[in-house]
Amino acid sequence: MSMKEQYWKYSLIVIILLLGVLIFLKITPFLGGILGALTVYILLRPQMIWLTDRKRMKRSFMAILLLCETVLIFLIPLSCVVWMMISKLQAINLDPKNLMDGIEHVADWIRLKTGYELLSKGNVNTIVATLPRVGQMLMEGITNFAINVLVLLFVLYFMLIGGKKMEKYINGILPFNRENKKDVLREFHMVVRSNAIGVPLLAIIQGIAAFLGYYLFGVFGAFFWGVLSCFATIIPIIGTGLVWIPLVLYLGATGHWGNGIGLAVYALVVIGNVDNLVRGLLQKKMADTHPLITIFGVVIGLSLFGFMGVIFGPLMLALFILCVEIFREDYLDS
Repeated sequence: MSMKEQYWKYSLIVIILLLGVLIFLKITPFLGGILGALTVYILLRPQMIWLTDRKRMKRSFMAILLLCETVLIFLIPLSCVVWMMISKLQAINLDPKNLMDGIEHVADWIRLKTGYELLSKGNVNTIVATLPRVGQMLMEGITNFAINVLVLLFVLYFMLIGGKKMEKYINGILPFNRENKKDVLREFHMVVRSNAIGVPLLAIIQGIAAFLGYYLFGVFGAFFWGVLSCFATIIPIIGTGLVWIPLVLYLGATGHWGNGIGLAVYALVVIGNVDNLVRGLLQKKMADTHPLITIFGVVIGLSLFGFMGVIFGPLMLALFILCVEIFREDYLDS
């Protein structure tokens, strides 16, 4: 290769990297929608292949049909849950007295037990001053969610239309030999499918178990706290403890020690074991991913990709380990 050709080659690499970084920075607000479209595409891919290749259906019509399926099965239920959560939190923001009553109960109990004045004038002012910002964040969250839903549908349509060409193009630029490409793509599909199906399934099962516990032990608004527990399952290690531990403390602070202790025992024995049991079954049926990869992957993914980091965080970590293993086998062992 001549000096001129080397100059062209490395200049092109620099241009690609610079434009790639710039595009990534500007597309970050829509990353949730794009990654969501990729996840749904992988789930719908077998249906699209069956309908278009075997049944000879028109590709554009089937893409629209699968978009409708996505809206009915995924987006409408998710939107309803998100709207319920946001409306509940907005009600607290508009009428903070109910929130302050609950905090006062806990503060009185802490003062009696420890002598510490939790609700000093400064603390109350801080809480009240924070509430408008919470409302603003909620409105920004609604807008961001709506935009990413539209991005998801828009990107998913073109993925379904040009699925084979897209896969062929990606397969052609992957820097692996044929066998390693199969391993990488298999790992990609396996982790995405297992997390896209397993994480919501685990969240729903744990949320139902948590709702039953809250209902049995007299927690007000048990359904709302059950839904909140569904979302809390994505947080590594502590998970639903973010919801039931404050509820146990609140029950105790309001004098319902029997219900509080009962809920704590129920959460430790039932909710915790449901998590371990369902997670173990899912790993055996779908992807036998090491728990540490899942935990650290979620931590990394949530900071990078937002909610979709639950799926793509563990995927990124699993692919990193796979690439290291490929490098070791192909270049170090030889």
